[in-house]
Parts: sequence; structure tokens; C-alpha cells
Amino acid sequence: MNSLSTSASSNSSASSSTSWFSGIVRGRLDKSSSLKMAGSSSSGGGLASNNEGPIKGKNQFRGVLFKYGPKSIQVAFKTGDYKQQVIFIGGLTDGFLATDYLEPLAIALDNEKWSLVQLLMSSSYSGYGTSSLEQDAMEIDQLISYLINKENSEGVVLLGHSTGCQDIVHYMRTNAACSRAVRAAILQAPVSDREYRATLPETAAMIDLATSMIKEGRGSDLMPKEADPSPITAYRYNSLCAYMGDDDMFSSDLNEHQLRMRLGHMSSTPCQVIFSMDDEYVPEYVDKKALVERLCRAMGGAEKVQIEYGNHSLSNRVQEAVQAVIDFVKREGPKGWDDPWS
Repeated sequence: MNSLSTSASSNSSASSSTSWFSGIVRGRLDKSSSLKMAGSSSSGGGLASNNEGPIKGKNQFRGVLFKYGPKSIQVAFKTGDYKQQVIFIGGLTDGFLATDYLEPLAIALDNEKWSLVQLLMSSSYSGYGTSSLEQDAMEIDQLISYLINKENSEGVVLLGHSTGCQDIVHYMRTNAACSRAVRAAILQAPVSDREYRATLPETAAMIDLATSMIKEGRGSDLMPKEADPSPITAYRYNSLCAYMGDDDMFSSDLNEHQLRMRLGHMSSTPCQVIFSMDDEYVPEYVDKKALVERLCRAMGGAEKVQIEYGNHSLSNRVQEAVQAVIDFVKREGPKGWDDPWS
């Protein structure tokens, strides 16, 4: 069983009044304090300064476990005590320690004075079927607000894995106040749930059923257990499996206009797409090289990283995954720190 070494967060949080972002969120940005903060470097304290590092042992992370929202599931875990954070957003069924690269990534980020934050949302583990991208976006915004107001965050980078990529795209479309704290976005394994599920024999009939239930006003009702291993509503099933459903962002059969409509707003945020060239959730008929080119183009020229022979979670290419993320964070993260609100 994975173990977490935690410490209390209430006393480690600095005063929120000194954060630029908290000033905006509360509507009382002080320009002079912004300029003062711009000159200060993000130095680590607490957990990092005692040289213990973010990893205690295999699958043992050292850091702070904290609540960022009112729901019992709204818990996050932060390694390192820095003012710049990479927020990892997992895919369907994911929770803490979702991918093998998180452990070495936490170490690499710590070396660069960045914290790694893993969060649980209403959609984590088996909750995805009764949640939505809209709900995820609200909870991501609550987490960023917490980091701004309680941890004096100077900005975040969002790292999405699998369906977590859809969360990032949807969240950035909301233009929520805290989304302005997002300095960059990384999409690791942005693949089509619809195209993968279309390879399963039960999907076509279940899409028809979900569509009928939605038309009858029963979109929040649960589908039969044959539809999915977890309880899933007609709405979420349709969102994941139907053509142009809310989750349908990365399908190879979407035309250029459809991709731009779904992804084009990401052009205002520095983006990196990490695509696994042996992703088991991408059907064999899909031209992966062409697809990743089209996705990056639709996002206004996102950086493309193709990892040869990499599987969906990059468990077989961990070091390549970590290097790609670190290179991008070091290059894009600090850019424009002086005052993103101006």
C-alpha cells in the first residue's frame, strides 16, 4: 500500500496578503507590492530546506496533505515548499500517485524550486461517471485559488494526463479569474475516449440508450452496469463516447475547424503536447504522427514531443517524460513573472 508522509499545512502557509494573485482574487491588488514581489526569488523553505527531499522511499512521498475545498474528496498533496507549482491532473480512475513518472518528477521539480501538487476531485477514482468537465474545472479553480490565497503562489503549470488533458482545455476555456495564474499547460497523452470506446462491442448500443435518456430529461440517471465498470450517468457516457460530446476534443476524425473550435483558445497559453507513439488507447488505424501535428496546429503551434514506443502512462519511458516536462517548465514557466495581471 502506498504511504504518504505528511505534515500540517496550517502553520506553514505564509500571509496571503503579499501574493499578487491573492490581491486580484480578493479585488485589492496593490501595485507596489506586486513590484516588490517581482524582485523576490522563489526560495524553498520548510520541507525543502532541511535537505530531506520530496521522496522518502519507493512510492513514499514527503510533503503536505491539505484540503482545498469543502467536499471531503477535495484533498491535495504538495511536495516541496515553493511558490511555483506544477499541478498534476489525472485521467479516468486516477487519484494520488497515478503515474510512475510522478516520483522522479517531484525530485526534478524540487531541484528547480518548484512544487508538485496532486489533487483529488469529485471525478477521481470511480467518481468520473457521475461528474463532468464543468465540475472538474470548478474544483481545479478552487485548488488554484487556495494556492494563491493560502500559499502565495506566484503561478502554476497544469500537467494533464489522459482525460486530465480535457480538464485543462475545458478549464482554460472558462476564463475563470484564477486561470490567469496558469503560466503554461502540458497535455500528456491527449487521446480520444470516443475512438477507444468505439472499439468495444457494447458502445454503439449504449450511446443510443444514453442519447434517448438525455432526450427524455434523464441525463443524470445512471446507465446499466454493462455500460462502464463504474457508475456512470447518461450525460457523462454521452460526453465520453458520442461524436462531438463534451469530452470529444482529440479525435482523429474531427476536421480542422472542429479542432480549432475545441482547442483554439489554448493558443493564448504556452502549451506542450507529449504524445506516446505506442499508446494502447489509440486505435491502430489512427495516424499518430498526423494527429499530434493537427492537435498542436489547432492549439496555435503548441510544442510537440513524440515519445517513440511510449505507452499511455509512459511507465516504460519515465525519464523521457520527466525530461520533457522539466525542459518545458524551465523554458516557459518563469517567462513574464513580473506581473501577469497588468
